[in-house]
Amino acid sequence: MVLLVGASASGKTEIAKYLFSRYGMVKAITHTTRPMRKGERKDVDYHFVTVEEFLRLKEANALVESTEYNGNYYGCSKAECGDDKCIILDPSGIHSFLSLGDSHIVTFFLRTKESTRLERMRKRGDEEESIRKRLRGDRVTFDPKNLPPVDYVLDCDEDDVATIGDEIYRLYQGKLSD
Repeated sequence: MVLLVGASASGKTEIAKYLFSRYGMVKAITHTTRPMRKGERKDVDYHFVTVEEFLRLKEANALVESTEYNGNYYGCSKAECGDDKCIILDPSGIHSFLSLGDSHIVTFFLRTKESTRLERMRKRGDEEESIRKRLRGDRVTFDPKNLPPVDYVLDCDEDDVATIGDEIYRLYQGKLSD
């Protein structure tokens, strides 16, 4: 399983989409309480649930990990875990997955400069107040001293999605064959 972690607009979603289309990896569909964005589909992009439904799943120990980010809950169910699956997490989620003790879990931190992320968020139409809030929060959450150990750190400012995606898949396959 590939775990992708990175600050807002670091390229996680686009890289994951590339891994799905190029290498046939499968998205581990997480649960969230945030509203659907334009173009998203229920049970394809996320399992969109109410806060009450999410808390019931958490109480039933059905989630590997859960977190609150930007005022919404996110979590991956145990049923979504497996080889050749990919999930996007925040740093706290990595600990929960690693506690499963599965040697087939490979973690990647997508390091991206704040100026690059700011430009990407504006380009995709995020609201300025939301951008400022996310950047402030990301400075703490994704500060290197607050990150758990990961298998690989990739710089995502210069290379395109395909180059980064190919490198992730190569490293993932190499780790599985170790």
